[in-house]
Amino acid sequence: MFSRIPVLGRLDPFLVGILATVAIAALLPAEGTALTAVTWASKIAIGLLFFLYGARLSTHEALEGLKHWRLHLTILATTFAVFPLLGLATKVLVPAVLTEPLYLGVLYLCLLPSTVQSSIALVSVARGNIPGAVVSASASSLLGIFVTPLLVALTMTTQGVTFSASAVLDIVLMLLVPFLAGQLVRRWIGGWVKAHGRPLKIVDRGSILLVVYVAFSRGMNEGIWSSLSPARLLALVGVCLVLLALVLAITWFGAPRLGFSYEDRATILFCGSTKSLATGLPMATVLFPGQPIGLIVLPLMLFHQIQLLVCAAIAARLAKRAVAAAVAV
Repeated sequence: MFSRIPVLGRLDPFLVGILATVAIAALLPAEGTALTAVTWASKIAIGLLFFLYGARLSTHEALEGLKHWRLHLTILATTFAVFPLLGLATKVLVPAVLTEPLYLGVLYLCLLPSTVQSSIALVSVARGNIPGAVVSASASSLLGIFVTPLLVALTMTTQGVTFSASAVLDIVLMLLVPFLAGQLVRRWIGGWVKAHGRPLKIVDRGSILLVVYVAFSRGMNEGIWSSLSPARLLALVGVCLVLLALVLAITWFGAPRLGFSYEDRATILFCGSTKSLATGLPMATVLFPGQPIGLIVLPLMLFHQIQLLVCAAIAARLAKRAVAAAVAV
């Protein structure tokens, strides 16, 4: 029903695709008219991606999930309050561990909404509250269209990042309008979209790879990669690992203290700890004009792969424990 998640010990084809795209951008970066054309192609592809998200979202599942408002508030608080505070705290790592652009990238990923398909798939594997996950992940994604630019304005204006109302309008046109269009036509194409989930995954993956190519082509044209040493890259991986570990610990051990059941606990764990690459990459191209976009989105791309690998392993372990507990009863 939902997109598959990577399993430890098996190389994720999407990760291979991202690495290959980065390599192509390094060897053959788009320039001039070609860069403009690829940029427009990526925007159209992202619009189609969010159109399909809207067509997939079941109104019945959404209404069922809305009943559990405490769950959604907890997940949204983790996504848009706890994460940003942790991101701001990484400022102490500049310049010893992170450069200024990498810090902006880490902070930016902390301001993004949750993933949709991946978080729902993880909750499904872990036998969590799937209707709740559908609503929380979808609400996070839609709210992020407005909340993330607002948080960027509040936290990054002192870092030389400009913010304008036109940027929000561009994001709404690129992400929200296609999603709403998908919802409007869902009654006619929703069943077809769900039945053809695997072929349509090409749109999911392809749109993201296009945005990666655009971002890294710009980085090559600006010559920014000479500032990224192997030591900095390893340090960034370490920061992403620690960040994920902290949020996983906060959500997993904090949920029982708030009175949530195991099913809701698993939902909070995965919906609260993941960040959306599909939303973050195109949004970054709008929010950071004139900035080293390649370095800014690099933390997000690393974190995305790390979260999938780590959370897939956790979900599999939780599923075994849930089965064992059910058998014991």
